[in-house]
Amino acid sequence: MLDSGNTGADVWADTAYRSRKNEEFMAKRGLRSKVHFRRAPGKPLSQAHAKANAARSKVRSAVEHVFACQKGPMALFVRTIGIARAKTKIGMANLVYNMRRLVWWDGRTAPA
Repeated sequence: MLDSGNTGADVWADTAYRSRKNEEFMAKRGLRSKVHFRRAPGKPLSQAHAKANAARSKVRSAVEHVFACQKGPMALFVRTIGIARAKTKIGMANLVYNMRRLVWWDGRTAPA
């Protein structure tokens, strides 16, 4: 989902979103594609594309665990009427996630 209020020019996504149509859409709007490359059927991924995917994965891995937590243990499912309620529900889930992380960090003991 592309948000017009987001001033970043990079678009991050999984290989499922890589298509000629999507790449052209992003290029027309001056956006930089950070979508993972996928290999052609029956062929290995080129070394350059594998290296690019690895670099992109480093960035994406920093936020993926948040989504995994919201989808798994928190069982977050947004079914609301209106965007304001959906934003509120997601915002509350983010607060809960951050509180859980704070409790986790607070409970860790410092090395002696």
